[in-house]
Amino acid sequence: MISFMAEVAKDLTAGTIGGAAQLIVGHPFDTIKVKLQSQPTPPPGQLPRYSGAIDAVKQTLAAEGPRGLYKGMGAPLATVAALNAVLFTVRGQMEALLRSEPGAPLTVNQQVVAGAGAGFAVAILATPTELIKCRLQAQSALADGAVTATVKYSGPLDVAKQVLRSEGGARGLFKGLIPTMAREVPGNAAMFGVYEALKQHFAGGTDTSALGRGSLIIAGGLAGGAFWASVYPTDVIKSVIQIDDYKNPKYSGSIDAFKKIVKTEGFGGLYKGFGPAMGRSVPANAACFLAYEAVRSSLG
Repeated sequence: MISFMAEVAKDLTAGTIGGAAQLIVGHPFDTIKVKLQSQPTPPPGQLPRYSGAIDAVKQTLAAEGPRGLYKGMGAPLATVAALNAVLFTVRGQMEALLRSEPGAPLTVNQQVVAGAGAGFAVAILATPTELIKCRLQAQSALADGAVTATVKYSGPLDVAKQVLRSEGGARGLFKGLIPTMAREVPGNAAMFGVYEALKQHFAGGTDTSALGRGSLIIAGGLAGGAFWASVYPTDVIKSVIQIDDYKNPKYSGSIDAFKKIVKTEGFGGLYKGFGPAMGRSVPANAACFLAYEAVRSSLG
């Protein structure tokens, strides 16, 4: 029991630091991604609010300054310990279950299974955090006027209070759970599978303990890219559902959102914000995995 708790504590510590590194590096990219995903479809003959990622960055900086790129970071920062504790601890315990014997290296397929299990667990905690983050990031893009229009939410706690009060209580915070599951389970399966495959490729075998920082950075960055490349449309659907108006919803569910996006914007609508997401995933996940591996190794 003591050994089990020690391993959990190590995964918690390393996962928390890795998650914080990921958040600091990647949040500005995430803000732009959500702004592009959530901007309304313009009427015929009119241009969209943002012409692309660079334009969204310019408008955000002009209206809100650099702090605008970190809008909504309070919610994920406050829960990064819990989210990464679940992700890395569940993954670690699934690795222990999947091993043929203690200390035996896992195959890539086993890492895929471990990643999927960790993704299922983390989706439950991630859903309310994602909802709060998306509401804060999207409110300026959804405003009828300029980016400086009056905002609905003053911060993460205000989002939670308003949702609990007027959107069905605690159930309202879990709006978008299904598409979040559809993102986290296959996404983490792909990410951890690719990460392990690349590590073994660089190491020339299953013993990856001697890999240097450069190899870990490359493996972590490409693994993060694999996450988004495999599940991005589900993230778009998650975002539009979570920011949808509660009293006058545009979408009745995930399938309805998929159909309406494809009908009005084509399949390209399912990839709005893909550039910033991929631009974020490589450096952010490289930072996350490098920090995790360094801390986990130092703890033994």
